[in-house]
Parts: sequence; C-alpha cells; structure tokens
Amino acid sequence: MRAPIGYYVHHQGDGHRQRALEIAAAAPERFVLLGTGLKGRTGDIACVDLEDDRPRRGDRFSGQDEAPVRPQALHYAPYHHAGVRARTARFAQWISDTKPALMVIDVSVEMAMLARLCATPVVYVRLVGDRSDPAHLDAFRGAEALLAPFHKRLDGARTKEVRDKTHYFAPRCKSGLKRGSGVLVVHGRGGDPLDGAKLAAAAEATPAKMWTGVGPIEPPPIIPPNLKLAGWIDALGDEIDKAEVIVGGAGDGLLNAVISADKPFVCLPEPRAYNEQIAKAERLAVLGASIVLARWPQAQQWPSILQSALALSPADRQQISGQGLGAAGLWLVDLASELEARR
Repeated sequence: MRAPIGYYVHHQGDGHRQRALEIAAAAPERFVLLGTGLKGRTGDIACVDLEDDRPRRGDRFSGQDEAPVRPQALHYAPYHHAGVRARTARFAQWISDTKPALMVIDVSVEMAMLARLCATPVVYVRLVGDRSDPAHLDAFRGAEALLAPFHKRLDGARTKEVRDKTHYFAPRCKSGLKRGSGVLVVHGRGGDPLDGAKLAAAAEATPAKMWTGVGPIEPPPIIPPNLKLAGWIDALGDEIDKAEVIVGGAGDGLLNAVISADKPFVCLPEPRAYNEQIAKAERLAVLGASIVLARWPQAQQWPSILQSALALSPADRQQISGQGLGAAGLWLVDLASELEARR
C-alpha cells in the first residue's frame, strides 16, 4: 500500500478547505486532510480533526499570540495553550503512525517546521502577498517545493529563489458557458460581515438587476425586491455559473472560481495578513482582468461599475487561467512517488 499524502488545512476562512478538496480530488485515496473543523466536511477524502489553536474559542484567528518572546522562524507560538499542545501532539503522532510520503502545508510555518522535525518532506502552499519575513522564508527554504494556487502573472514575489522553487497551478477556464444574469456578491468568512445596508442600496440603484448576496452579511433594515440574501452556499460554483457579474474579495477560492467560470469580476480586496488580497488585486488591475475598487462604492456608482465590468475583455482574464488545481493533485502524487523512491 502506498504511503498517504498528508494535507494540513488552515482554518482561517474556508478557502483552504475548498482548495484542499479540489487538489485531493485528483487522487482521493492518497490524501488525508488534517485541520480544525474538518469532520463531516471532506466528502470521501479521509480527515483528521485537530484541536483548535485559536487564542479564544470562536476567534477568527488574528495570528497574534501575545507571547513575550518568539523566535523569528515562528509566527504563532503562545505559552500555556492546551489546544496548541494537543494539536501539535496529534499532528506529530499521525506522522509517526502513518509515515506519509509527503506533507502539504496550507498554510502554517509552524506546521511546516513541525513536519520537517518529524522527518517528513514538505510542500508549502505559497500565497500572494509580502511573505519576505524570516519565518516565511525559513518555511520556503525547508520545503521540498512550493505550490502556488494562482497564475505566475499574479505573483509579485521579489525573491528569485522563491519564484524558481514554485510550481504554479492556476484554475482552468471553462469554455462555452452562458453569460448568465444578475449580480452575485460573495463575502468571505475570514473577516467581518458585509454591511447589508450598502448592498441593499446598490440593488436599489440598479432595479433591472437581480442581486444575490452569499456569505456573512448583516441583514439590512429593508430588503429591496431585487435582492436575495442566501447565506453561505457550499456549491458556490453553481451560483457563479448562473450570474452575469461577480462582486467579491480577492481570496484564492473565489478568484479561482471566477476565473474558471470566465465571468466579469468586480474585486473589493478584504483585509488579510501580509496584504494578500491587496497585492492580488493590484496585479488584477495591472492585467486588466478585473474592475478593482479600494472600498465599497456609493450606490449611484454601481450602474457604471457593472457596465465597466461587462466591457472587460475576456482575453485579459483568460490570461490568468491554467491547467487547474486537479493538475496540482497529480503533481503531488508524482512527487510523493519520487520521494518514496529515494528512501
């Protein structure tokens, strides 16, 4: 029996889980996902639930550990945290018992270092943003390879050694899709809820368009007839396929789905660590692949914004499509076989 490939899934937002599932679907029998809150949410892919390491239950994980001292090679290393102790112990025990061929880390420099300390090769999932700090660079240096779930054209990394070590897997653009109708607004789980009053005002300013809001959105005092608040939808791809224009942040999960569906996109980057979404939005603007806005606009601006989005050249957004995340799964399987052969 072939050794499994472990895949650590971070719990900030839901994009890491979605990406892991898409990658692992290429060879579901080979992958085991490890992370917090995975039980019952990985389909036919095996998983190991890890104890929560957040400072407080329900915290969105700011990454601040309030430790008085910390080595530069770590971002998050709190004192006296029972969840961290149990989490790292279970992670290390799983590696000891299972002897995986490879650990994919998406994302955590601490778990990447722990996997290396457990004598296991690591592939680190590298995201956009300024990750030139000592901890990230050490994690990159210690990895067998780096996996970027985006097109090389979106990469703003300044370090040649990091770029050369990176394997890029951009989403594959579907062909022959219908244009769709209406505006789909997707708000991620990793930040504060969207102000529903602003969304309602946008819908009122464009009465001929049906608006659908997905994700954590504060209900407005009055919901106009052309606005539907759908809550969170796991099958988001179906909603994206049906829409005419997509509005949302610059998270990898949403952006990849938009690219895959070849839909006009209005990007409103949300605050994230290391300026991840801002950096990605800047590249989208340079490439002409999206309408990029620094903040939610005034209601009266929405008609022209939607018109501009529909006027975007499909070729400009298709230039950041690629072979798809399924190809990343097959690459990881091949890499695991190569590493096993070296044993």
